[in-house]
Amino acid sequence: MNLFGGTISKLEHSLNYAAAKNNAISNNIANADTPGYKAQDVQFKNILNNTLNSSIQVKRTNEKHIPFISNQNSSYRVVSQSNTMYNHNGNNVDIDKEMTELAKNQIYYNGLIDRMNGKFGSLQTVIRGGN
Repeated sequence: MNLFGGTISKLEHSLNYAAAKNNAISNNIANADTPGYKAQDVQFKNILNNTLNSSIQVKRTNEKHIPFISNQNSSYRVVSQSNTMYNHNGNNVDIDKEMTELAKNQIYYNGLIDRMNGKFGSLQTVIRGGN
């Protein structure tokens, strides 16, 4: 039995995505002047399903090798953008684009938080008996 339905779970996954996106953007901004740094982006898994097969078969050839653990719960993936170069030092961070993405992500995150607060407020009203 799922006590809260799927809404809280979907909001949780969306918040995790927004936090990962914020982390990637922050890393890009912090490394804007680092030679050779390649900008990172967070993409949804369903976008990558065209190139990645979710049923990857892996085999450890030695017990000392680190086991492959697929994160099936995550709906996003962090990827490096290595096909572009904006600066003479090999860096491809466009600071204007990153600041725009940061602002968009912040609006998205705040919207999710407002929706989550609304859900918890509804639950609190039900628990109090409608008062």
